[in-house]
Amino acid sequence: MKDRVFQLCDQVREAAYSIHRYLGPGHLEKVYGNALVHRLRSPGLDVKQQHPLTVRDEGGTVIGELFADLFIEGQRIVGLKAARAFCDEHVAQLLGHLRASRTEHRAPVNFDAPKFAIKKFVVSESPPAAGTSFRSVFTPCFASLCVLCGPSLR
Repeated sequence: MKDRVFQLCDQVREAAYSIHRYLGPGHLEKVYGNALVHRLRSPGLDVKQQHPLTVRDEGGTVIGELFADLFIEGQRIVGLKAARAFCDEHVAQLLGHLRASRTEHRAPVNFDAPKFAIKKFVVSESPPAAGTSFRSVFTPCFASLCVLCGPSLR
Protein backbone atom coordinates (compact mmCIF):
# COMPACT_ATOMS: atom_id res chain seq x y z
CA MET A 1 0.00 0.00 0.00
CA LYS A 2 2.79 2.42 0.94
CA ASP A 3 4.62 1.74 -2.33
CA ARG A 4 1.40 2.43 -4.24
CA VAL A 5 1.03 5.79 -2.50
CA PHE A 6 4.60 6.75 -3.44
CA GLN A 7 3.95 5.62 -7.01
CA LEU A 8 0.84 7.83 -7.14
CA CYS A 9 2.88 10.73 -5.70
CA ASP A 10 5.43 10.29 -8.46
CA GLN A 11 2.77 10.15 -11.18
CA VAL A 12 0.98 13.25 -9.90
CA ARG A 13 4.23 15.19 -9.48
CA GLU A 14 5.57 14.30 -12.93
CA ALA A 15 2.28 15.05 -14.69
CA ALA A 16 1.81 18.34 -12.82
CA TYR A 17 5.38 19.43 -13.51
CA SER A 18 4.95 18.67 -17.21
CA ILE A 19 1.73 20.72 -17.31
CA HIS A 20 3.42 23.59 -15.45
CA ARG A 21 6.25 23.63 -17.98
CA TYR A 22 3.89 23.53 -20.97
CA LEU A 23 1.11 25.90 -19.86
CA GLY A 24 3.06 28.15 -17.51
CA PRO A 25 1.33 30.48 -15.06
CA GLY A 26 -1.79 32.53 -15.79
CA HIS A 27 -4.62 30.02 -16.20
CA LEU A 28 -7.56 29.20 -13.96
CA GLU A 29 -7.42 26.23 -11.58
CA LYS A 30 -10.02 24.49 -13.74
CA VAL A 31 -7.70 24.53 -16.78
CA TYR A 32 -4.84 23.03 -14.80
CA GLY A 33 -7.22 20.52 -13.22
CA ASN A 34 -8.58 19.36 -16.57
CA ALA A 35 -5.04 18.96 -17.90
CA LEU A 36 -3.96 16.97 -14.85
CA VAL A 37 -7.04 14.73 -15.01
CA HIS A 38 -6.35 14.01 -18.68
CA ARG A 39 -2.70 13.16 -18.01
CA LEU A 40 -3.51 10.92 -15.03
CA ARG A 41 -6.38 9.09 -16.69
CA SER A 42 -4.28 8.29 -19.78
CA PRO A 43 -2.32 5.53 -18.00
CA GLY A 44 -5.57 4.21 -16.49
CA LEU A 45 -5.76 5.87 -13.07
CA ASP A 46 -9.17 6.38 -11.50
CA VAL A 47 -9.42 10.18 -11.11
CA LYS A 48 -12.56 11.98 -9.95
CA GLN A 49 -13.04 15.75 -10.08
CA GLN A 50 -14.96 17.60 -7.35
CA HIS A 51 -15.43 14.32 -5.49
CA PRO A 52 -17.56 14.65 -2.32
CA LEU A 53 -15.98 13.52 0.94
CA THR A 54 -17.94 13.16 4.15
CA VAL A 55 -16.83 15.37 7.04
CA ARG A 56 -17.17 13.88 10.50
CA ASP A 57 -16.57 15.21 13.98
CA GLU A 58 -14.33 13.45 16.50
CA GLY A 59 -17.15 11.07 17.48
CA GLY A 60 -17.83 10.04 13.90
CA THR A 61 -21.04 12.05 13.45
CA VAL A 62 -21.52 13.32 9.89
CA ILE A 63 -21.44 17.13 9.95
CA GLY A 64 -21.14 17.93 6.27
CA GLU A 65 -19.14 17.31 3.16
CA LEU A 66 -16.29 18.86 1.26
CA PHE A 67 -15.27 18.46 -2.34
CA ALA A 68 -11.81 17.25 -3.29
CA ASP A 69 -10.47 18.98 -6.42
CA LEU A 70 -9.13 15.59 -7.52
CA PHE A 71 -9.55 12.23 -5.81
CA ILE A 72 -7.16 9.62 -7.18
CA GLU A 73 -7.50 5.85 -6.80
CA GLY A 74 -9.85 6.32 -3.85
CA GLN A 75 -7.02 7.26 -1.52
CA ARG A 76 -5.30 10.51 -2.44
CA ILE A 77 -6.65 14.06 -2.53
CA VAL A 78 -5.00 16.57 -4.84
CA GLY A 79 -5.80 20.21 -4.21
CA LEU A 80 -5.32 22.60 -7.11
CA LYS A 81 -4.12 26.17 -6.62
CA ALA A 82 -3.42 28.96 -9.08
CA ALA A 83 -1.80 31.42 -6.69
CA ARG A 84 1.50 33.28 -6.60
CA ALA A 85 2.60 31.11 -3.65
CA PHE A 86 1.24 28.75 -1.01
CA CYS A 87 0.08 30.70 2.02
CA ASP A 88 -0.81 29.73 5.59
CA GLU A 89 -4.52 29.71 4.72
CA HIS A 90 -3.95 27.10 2.00
CA VAL A 91 -2.07 24.88 4.44
CA ALA A 92 -4.69 25.33 7.17
CA GLN A 93 -7.48 24.45 4.72
CA LEU A 94 -5.86 21.29 3.45
CA LEU A 95 -4.91 20.06 6.92
CA GLY A 96 -8.48 20.69 8.03
CA HIS A 97 -9.77 18.74 5.02
CA LEU A 98 -7.47 15.83 5.80
CA ARG A 99 -8.53 15.62 9.41
CA ALA A 100 -12.24 16.19 8.82
CA SER A 101 -12.53 13.74 5.93
CA ARG A 102 -10.24 11.20 7.62
CA THR A 103 -8.24 10.92 4.43
CA GLU A 104 -4.57 10.19 5.01
CA HIS A 105 -2.85 11.78 1.97
CA ARG A 106 -3.25 15.17 0.35
CA ALA A 107 -1.08 17.05 -2.09
CA PRO A 108 -1.71 20.67 -3.01
CA VAL A 109 -0.26 21.65 -6.38
CA ASN A 110 0.32 25.31 -7.21
CA PHE A 111 0.48 25.91 -10.95
CA ASP A 112 0.61 29.72 -10.98
CA ALA A 113 3.93 30.22 -9.20
CA PRO A 114 6.99 30.99 -11.32
CA LYS A 115 8.71 27.96 -9.75
CA PHE A 116 6.77 24.68 -9.66
CA ALA A 117 5.79 23.55 -6.16
CA ILE A 118 3.90 20.56 -4.86
CA LYS A 119 3.61 19.57 -1.22
CA LYS A 120 2.61 16.27 0.30
CA PHE A 121 0.82 16.08 3.60
CA VAL A 122 0.16 12.84 5.45
CA VAL A 123 -2.07 12.57 8.49
CA SER A 124 -2.07 9.35 10.47
CA GLU A 125 -2.89 8.06 13.92
CA SER A 126 0.78 7.49 14.79
CA PRO A 127 3.76 9.82 14.57
CA PRO A 128 5.98 9.62 11.48
CA ALA A 129 9.32 7.86 11.62
CA ALA A 130 12.35 9.62 13.07
CA GLY A 131 13.82 12.21 10.73
CA THR A 132 10.45 13.20 9.23
CA SER A 133 9.77 16.93 9.40
CA PHE A 134 6.58 18.10 11.06
CA ARG A 135 4.45 20.89 9.64
CA SER A 136 1.75 20.66 12.24
CA VAL A 137 0.70 18.25 14.95
CA PHE A 138 -2.89 17.29 15.64
CA THR A 139 -4.14 15.35 18.62
CA PRO A 140 -4.31 12.41 18.09
CA CYS A 141 -3.30 12.85 14.45
CA PHE A 142 0.15 13.79 13.22
CA ALA A 143 0.82 15.62 9.97
CA SER A 144 4.09 15.54 8.12
CA LEU A 145 5.14 17.66 5.18
CA CYS A 146 7.44 16.99 2.29
CA VAL A 147 7.97 19.81 -0.22
CA LEU A 148 8.64 18.66 -3.76
CA CYS A 149 9.97 20.87 -6.54
CA GLY A 150 10.70 19.50 -9.97
CA PRO A 151 10.33 15.97 -11.31
CA SER A 152 13.27 14.25 -9.65
CA LEU A 153 12.61 14.80 -5.94
CA ARG A 154 10.47 12.65 -3.66
